[in-house]
Amino acid sequence: MPSLMTRRRVLLQVIKKLNELTARVKVLNPDSLSSQTDIEAVTSDSRQAGPGVLFVAVQGLTVDGHDYVKDALKKGCPAVIVEKGRCGSVDFPGGTVCLEVDDTRIALGRIAAAFRDNPSSRMTMIGITGTNGKTTSAYLLEALIRKAGGNPGVIGTVNYRYNGLELPASHTTPDPVSLQRLLRRMADAGVTHVIMEASSHALAQKRLEGVWFDVALFTNLSRDHLDFHGDMEHYFASKKLLFRDCLKEKARAVVLTEPAENDRRGRKPAGSSWGSRLVVDLQGSGNWRQLHGDNRLTTCGGPGNQVAVREFREGLDGIDAVVETPAGTIDLHSPLVGEFNLRNLLGVIGVALALNLTLETIREALYAAGAAPGRMQPVGRHRGARVFVDYAHTPDALENVLKTLRKLAAGRLIVIFGCGGDRDRGKRPQMGSIAGRLADVMAVTSDNPRSERPETILADIEKGLIALDLPRMRLETLLYRKNQPGYDLVISRREAIRIVMRHAGPDDVILISGKGHETYQQTREGRSFFDDRVFAGQESAVVKW
Repeated sequence: MPSLMTRRRVLLQVIKKLNELTARVKVLNPDSLSSQTDIEAVTSDSRQAGPGVLFVAVQGLTVDGHDYVKDALKKGCPAVIVEKGRCGSVDFPGGTVCLEVDDTRIALGRIAAAFRDNPSSRMTMIGITGTNGKTTSAYLLEALIRKAGGNPGVIGTVNYRYNGLELPASHTTPDPVSLQRLLRRMADAGVTHVIMEASSHALAQKRLEGVWFDVALFTNLSRDHLDFHGDMEHYFASKKLLFRDCLKEKARAVVLTEPAENDRRGRKPAGSSWGSRLVVDLQGSGNWRQLHGDNRLTTCGGPGNQVAVREFREGLDGIDAVVETPAGTIDLHSPLVGEFNLRNLLGVIGVALALNLTLETIREALYAAGAAPGRMQPVGRHRGARVFVDYAHTPDALENVLKTLRKLAAGRLIVIFGCGGDRDRGKRPQMGSIAGRLADVMAVTSDNPRSERPETILADIEKGLIALDLPRMRLETLLYRKNQPGYDLVISRREAIRIVMRHAGPDDVILISGKGHETYQQTREGRSFFDDRVFAGQESAVVKW
């Protein structure tokens, strides 16, 4: 007699017909379709192939799934999907179905959605894309939706969470099979709104096929991931896919353009012009206007935008602002720090209005919503010195954070930062130069060196500091000489934090930048525990002021 666990597994098993799963897929050889083929699982990983499993051969960055079709067939897959012209390259056992499509990535996403009964259609879907601000915006929107009586779920960089359950995030945006499984679980658990960070990698790789959004938010664009995209134009094109290919009919778009303070000074900050370009592209697109209408785009930022700052004040304890919106004016207070967070708040207000939330709900929710983990997160205050941990790991993000703290610091601004290994090397001297221009003391240290030698990464960053003629000297000496600007290279991140925490003085502001919420460090030896917030707290606890 089958065990209770076996019977439960049978009851929970999903079985779909192949022709049902491919209803929204353009099959190039439809005569091969069979309504008798039962599918119990979908995968693009041949290691998970087996009887009842539909294998979709996807071209990856380093591996082509078509090379593993034979392995999938040997394991008993009843059907495979390949790209045009590839069915003839393999001898298929009798009864096995081979379907050809133009793009197996698109097919995988749509089939994975159909296998889970298209869960995104059952919930209000909010997509957020941009280089910086996605995670903070997601946390703020989560607070807003909960305040309004909704039951939010979040899929993002820090984790995947709903109903008090938190799952580790393998990627900002999961693969299509995992994503649709998660969305189905959220829908079954009563989630009303899903807030999803849409990474440029996921958009370019079509991981969001089969997910349809009600609202999409564009935060900004600045240099990042050029090792993958090649240049900023291709990076921008990937971000635009969220608005071009992934929206429901009559969906809303919210776009951040120029921030208020920089508008008043007549300067265009890095990243702002991409938002303006997106607005022009959407307004000029006949297809966009036909699908979504003329009044489905909300712009946020400085004067001339629909959601705009009339006045604001910022300090180390938060932001006060008067914000004008199409629904009226909000007197806003937020505990978040920095003008870049003011921009995040504007975008979130735009999304909230698109969701028809009231101004009072928006004001109350943002008043109570604190910083997202590792996003300008305060982690200590010692004899007047303030300590913040931030995820800033791009030139633009680091510049935004340092400019904010530079204005607000009564004493010295001390930054501990590095750059990740096996990633865009061109940004390293840029980040060194930004830190050298805006901070007083720079402790250049390891981030996640991955397979690279930390010394190589630090040397690349140092080029930007050398160009500014800044002196290098022992970190302890720099911290002791109160009026001496300069930098040091400290390979051990823990040691850099220890030295700064023990030698910083009253009124200093300390920024530990680059890793934010991460709880690990990735080196040649593998992954080990490392949390900037934990180590900063430990060191502050042993400091005898």
